[in-house]
Amino acid sequence: MFRGLWTTFKSMFEKPVTVAYPEQKRPVRERFKGRHVLKRYDNGLEKCIGCALCAAACPSDAIFVEASENTDEQRYSPGERYASTYEINMLRCIYCGFCEDACPTEAIVLGDNYELSFTGRNQAIYDKNMLLEPVPSGGLPTPQVTEPGRFTRSVPEMKDPVD
Repeated sequence: MFRGLWTTFKSMFEKPVTVAYPEQKRPVRERFKGRHVLKRYDNGLEKCIGCALCAAACPSDAIFVEASENTDEQRYSPGERYASTYEINMLRCIYCGFCEDACPTEAIVLGDNYELSFTGRNQAIYDKNMLLEPVPSGGLPTPQVTEPGRFTRSVPEMKDPVD
């Protein structure tokens, strides 16, 4: 009995390990997987090319991607296609990161935002506008008008393997 009282008395003078959550937020770990973010290039074009590899890799079938063709008058991404519809059902997502691993352009990233709350099922479906990061400074919003046959993103030139 005295051993239990001694443990209680000793712990009264230790620093608490809890945090007052709404006022104080603890930083997350480097490998934390939180809310999804669709990335952009520095010029404002979207990185997502609408290939739907993220949807194919998702084990919980939480991602829906529908692709459309880019034109010179309306360019959303530097590729031939872009994701005209991109939705993630956050109630189904298990935050495994397979979508991030499958993306060839590194367009989808699991960020560090963990404050997700919904009052209805419709609010849990994040569409493309909710997922896209803001246009970086110096960039233009999409859709962009480009010269025929040219991308607005600078692509490094491939070297000839013979050289």
